[in-house]
Amino acid sequence: MAAPKKGRSASAQSKPWRSLALILIAIVGLTGGMFLSGHTTPRLGIDLAGGTSITLQAKADQGSAINKANMDTAVEIMNRRVNGLGVSEAEVQTQGDRNIIVNIPKGINSKEAREQVGTTAKLYFRPVLASEPSGPAASASPSPSASGSPAASPSPSTSASAGGKASSSASPSASATSQGRAVTDALKADSTPSPSASASAPASPSASAPAADEAALQAKYTALDCTKEKQRAVLGEGVKPADATVACGQIDGAWYKYLLGPAAVDGTEVDKAQAVYDTQTAAGWQVTMDFNSKGAKKFADITGQLAQNQQPQNQFGIVLDGEVVSSPYVSSSIAGGQAQISGSFTQEEAQGLANMLSYGALPLSFEESSVQTVTAALGGDQLRAGLLAGAIGLGLVIIYLVAYYRGLSLIAIASLLVSAALTYVIMSLLGPTIHFALNLPAVCGAIVAIGITADSFIVYFERVRDEIREGRSLRPAVERAWPRARRTILVSDFVSFLAAAVLFLVTVGKVQGFAFTLGLTTVLDVVVVFFFTKPLMTLIARRKFFASGHKWSGLDPKSLGAKAPLRRTRRPSGAAAGPVETKEA
Repeated sequence: MAAPKKGRSASAQSKPWRSLALILIAIVGLTGGMFLSGHTTPRLGIDLAGGTSITLQAKADQGSAINKANMDTAVEIMNRRVNGLGVSEAEVQTQGDRNIIVNIPKGINSKEAREQVGTTAKLYFRPVLASEPSGPAASASPSPSASGSPAASPSPSTSASAGGKASSSASPSASATSQGRAVTDALKADSTPSPSASASAPASPSASAPAADEAALQAKYTALDCTKEKQRAVLGEGVKPADATVACGQIDGAWYKYLLGPAAVDGTEVDKAQAVYDTQTAAGWQVTMDFNSKGAKKFADITGQLAQNQQPQNQFGIVLDGEVVSSPYVSSSIAGGQAQISGSFTQEEAQGLANMLSYGALPLSFEESSVQTVTAALGGDQLRAGLLAGAIGLGLVIIYLVAYYRGLSLIAIASLLVSAALTYVIMSLLGPTIHFALNLPAVCGAIVAIGITADSFIVYFERVRDEIREGRSLRPAVERAWPRARRTILVSDFVSFLAAAVLFLVTVGKVQGFAFTLGLTTVLDVVVVFFFTKPLMTLIARRKFFASGHKWSGLDPKSLGAKAPLRRTRRPSGAAAGPVETKEA
């Protein structure tokens, strides 16, 4: 009888408890993390748990026509904003010629999502012509100022509100480099305001603007009260980038009003933006913006001219959706291709702002025409039907395993339970981390995974039984069968995972939930087979009930039709000795 090979097989055979301990520690750790996070159940999709449905109506007030191309572009941008990782199951689709429907599952911050999907994220760098406190709560503190230098490259310190917009802090400091437009007449204007922004008179908004327009703009600036939400809401409406304008910004809870020149840099030229945490200066979360290299020199020229002016005309206002994010001043020309906005951001606020900047501006502006809550009455029925189907499928698999494999079915059932526990815990943790939502197609993917997981056990069991049919005892059969079964299992699971990955990449919406669940359970199948099923088989091979081939063990050599082991007699010494026939034991 051939003995098992030494090396890997012998090592795995002698230390099966190590693998079992590892998977037990993983289950305990993940379960503890699930309870500590407070999310003990998977987050359900809108078709199972309900959610919020938002109807947005397009408005052609940005110079773009309402056509299919612009609507499709808007859908794509909105989908990336609310469903960046592809598994949160938020749906964005067109309805008719002018409407877009956004379905947000329960569990996502619907207020934040509503602000992100319809926000145009128009970002401009405008020169500051005048600035002062606004409203009855205005303090006597000076206008926000900042210093910038090419070497240190600090960034404008800001604080952010829940909606993703930011306002300059009490002492912003910045240096931003970007490509920009040509220096406008307002930037070239030779005006010398008072050093104190709160006492300075507004400078001429544009050297080439008609006197009537200048007077109207200055009158609007004088009458502006930024503490009134109604006045802030209409700022920026109909204002073109080449026009001077007025805007509001907040500093430590106090509102400031700004008179701004024509835009020098357009935020649509931002290549990408991301939220990062500054661990060196403990400045907290920041939003970094990368510009293309085309206009870096232009921005250096603009900041060089701003540096020659006195405060506040050496400042440029970073204006996001009509609100001044920050107004850093420039002390010298700033070269490079990056800009940063830092300050009192939370991670969510920084990520929300980065998403809006990265995913670009919408080609159309939108207004909410209706917002309604979707009930989960129908979803509850679908969930119960899905769970019932899963229970029936699992029950049929268990009945088959018990009838065909008898004692071996205990190992298969235990492996299925471990796989189910890992799947449940990981799905619960993925809800708050990547906004994974368990929708009805995802439930179908989990049901399909039952068959995939059971198939891996069957492959291994049949390899072991084949070895027993060849006349080997259980312990060497378990070890000899593993290499061949392992290759088959890996190839089979790789094909399933590849199909799930392709399906995830080429589809959108609910189908991605099916693909994601199928891929996740396929990976877990490999983990369970390697770290639980195989070590458990090694352990039960040492038990008399299985090793002796009991008829209820599922490994009875007689019922499997095993060949009798062969035994060879010793060859007699001497040349005259003839061949000796082998005898069966």
